[in-house]
Amino acid sequence: TLVDLKWRFSLLIFILAYALTWLFFGLIWWVIAYSRGDLEHLGDHSWTPCVNNLNGFVSAFLFSIETETTIGYGHRVITEKCPEGIVLLLLQAILGSMVNAFMVGCMFVKISQPNKRAETLVFSSHAVVSLRDDRLCLMFRVGDLRDSHIVEASIRAKLIQSKQTQEGEFIPLDQTDLSVGFETGDDRLFLVSPLIISHEIDERSPFWDVSRGQLERDDFEIVVILEGMVEAT
Repeated sequence: TLVDLKWRFSLLIFILAYALTWLFFGLIWWVIAYSRGDLEHLGDHSWTPCVNNLNGFVSAFLFSIETETTIGYGHRVITEKCPEGIVLLLLQAILGSMVNAFMVGCMFVKISQPNKRAETLVFSSHAVVSLRDDRLCLMFRVGDLRDSHIVEASIRAKLIQSKQTQEGEFIPLDQTDLSVGFETGDDRLFLVSPLIISHEIDERSPFWDVSRGQLERDDFEIVVILEGMVEAT
């Protein structure tokens, strides 16, 4: 869900995740100091507080930030006379690491999404059925507009249409593979220039028994899937 959100909402959640965590633990640090009486003994050198130089909520909030981000300026530091503070320090360090891993992971995945890269992959507006090397073929073209190449690209094609089995079962969205060169390795593309993808209409093709008139009347869809990795990343 976080990855699919718009950027403004993702950034808002990213900021709130850290800010609320800092505020939550800052409040607990302040409650510990208040309940122990540290705030009533400010300037008393004979008193050992839970956190040195913690004199209010703002300083507790700053100490929470320093603890979770491991900044550690040294002015505010926890003492060994505060077991509840030691437990809280461990909990905040563990939870802070989890928040870091979760939020940074979400941002990394969101940045690496190929939505914009996919816009530069162009498919031909029409597919044609024609003779090629004296064989009837269904053909379309795909091209890459960017200079950065897509490596290890592979292509698949699916025919999606309604189907009724011999037993009378009706399948509204039946999927059938269209061979685009899997047996010969032609489905693995090198997209340095636009390529024509060809599906041979032979005995194994679902279009083998379909006439031209029936092809124009039938209700079906061909979905083409192109997969690969961007050279730069």
